[in-house]
Formats: sequence, C-alpha cells, structure tokens
Amino acid sequence: EGRLGYKCVFCRKAVPTTDQEYDKQRMNRVEANDPVALRQEGIEQDKKGNYISAFEYYTKSAGLGDLEAHYNLSCLYHNGHGVEKDRE
Repeated sequence: EGRLGYKCVFCRKAVPTTDQEYDKQRMNRVEANDPVALRQEGIEQDKKGNYISAFEYYTKSAGLGDLEAHYNLSCLYHNGHGVEKDRE
C-alpha cells in the first residue's frame, strides 16, 4: 500500500485500466475543452475516416493553442481530407 499509484495528470484520478474507462475519461476531458484530448479525439476520428469530425476537433484544439493540432490540420488540407485540397 504506501504507494501513490498512477494518477491522471489532468484529473488526479487513477489511470484507466480498461478501454471503456479510457474512452470515458477522454470524453470527459474533451467536454472540458482540454486541447490535448480534443486533438486525440481528432486523431481517432481521422483513423476512422471521419475527416469532417476530425477537422472540427483539430480546429478547436488548434484554437486553444495546441501546435500538433495545427500540424494535423495542415495534413488534412494537404491531402484534401474533409476540406478542399490546398494546391500550393
């Protein structure tokens, strides 16, 4: 016992041990407008091929200052996924 255990750096709760707990915790962070969680949700949507939803999550995350979300947005524009392809 005397150990602190692993805690989430955002909510200080125990780290999820199942996929279901992880998804619930991530969505709580998305609802709280955590830019990292928003980007992660964008990545999940991107993997599923849901580019419009990914674009929305990346845009919100980038607006909150997440630099990696800016990069992910540039990839969507470069590839023309969910947006008009940037030809320049």
